[in-house]
Amino acid sequence: MEKALIVIDLQNDYFCGGNMELVNIDEALNKTNTLIQYARKQQYKFFIVQHFAEEGASFFSPKTEGVEINKDLDIQNGIIISKNYPNSFRETKLHEELQANNINSIIICGAMSHMCIDTTVRAGFDLGYRIELASDACATRDLQFKDEIIKAKDVHNGFMSALGSAFCEVKDTNEITFI
Repeated sequence: MEKALIVIDLQNDYFCGGNMELVNIDEALNKTNTLIQYARKQQYKFFIVQHFAEEGASFFSPKTEGVEINKDLDIQNGIIISKNYPNSFRETKLHEELQANNINSIIICGAMSHMCIDTTVRAGFDLGYRIELASDACATRDLQFKDEIIKAKDVHNGFMSALGSAFCEVKDTNEITFI
């Protein structure tokens, strides 16, 4: 079984000073770098997904500092995949690249838990991939529903629980890397 790592949207707008700062994004970045080191050691291919929003969007706008991959992410030898939608498979070369390399098992991490991670995991499941989701290498933010603020921790845990119930195995980085 061939395996790959997919790192989603660890771009400047999600970090301190960005237009959409996430809770625990620095921890997610550190755990992601651990996963990248593990992928290299295992000789897994790894993919860095970079989201480009439409002109005028509030974050990930083309030709801005915010759209750039965070400088602390270890992308050396990673394959960059550009996307325009939350689902990393939609209208990208990701599925084609995975198929060309006989990859049928993927590890997913990145941001945001409730948006691009959720849609990519579900799409990957529909495409037949075996998926491990590194929960501690993902980040999200507080959300609002009507008059209620849902804390990032609760948003994250709710999505991890839902995804783990049918679409993937939710694990911590140390469970994936055997640290």
